[in-house]
Amino acid sequence: MSRLAPFSLRLTPEERSQLEDQAGAMPLASYIKSVVFAAEAPKYRKRRKPPVAEQQLLAEVLARLAQTRHPNNLNQIAKHLNQGTLILDPELEEDLKCAVAEVAWMRLTLMQALGMVAPRERRAFGPPSYLPWCAR
Repeated sequence: MSRLAPFSLRLTPEERSQLEDQAGAMPLASYIKSVVFAAEAPKYRKRRKPPVAEQQLLAEVLARLAQTRHPNNLNQIAKHLNQGTLILDPELEEDLKCAVAEVAWMRLTLMQALGMVAPRERRAFGPPSYLPWCAR
């Protein structure tokens, strides 16, 4: 069966908003067809929002990333390592330990938010600000 020409429908902003709320994650056209042709329309699953606890963990990781320049700094370190021009002094060594600890914390926090790690493991490790070599 070939598709026919599109059908246009004018709505007020309030009607459109109500329609979008009712449609949820479904595309509007699919939702309208599902209401009009209930037996024939495709079925869509609603997207589940992550639980609030997971959102808080993910927000914590994003906040930590925003506060640091670790991604850029690690890129520069890799560049100097590849060129053989990296000179390791005590300050750089401390910064590297802190960066490694923060990346490990972010990994563990993301794993917990995704349900891959038990919460007690994260508490035992703690965020980098509680690590002795990362006190800033």
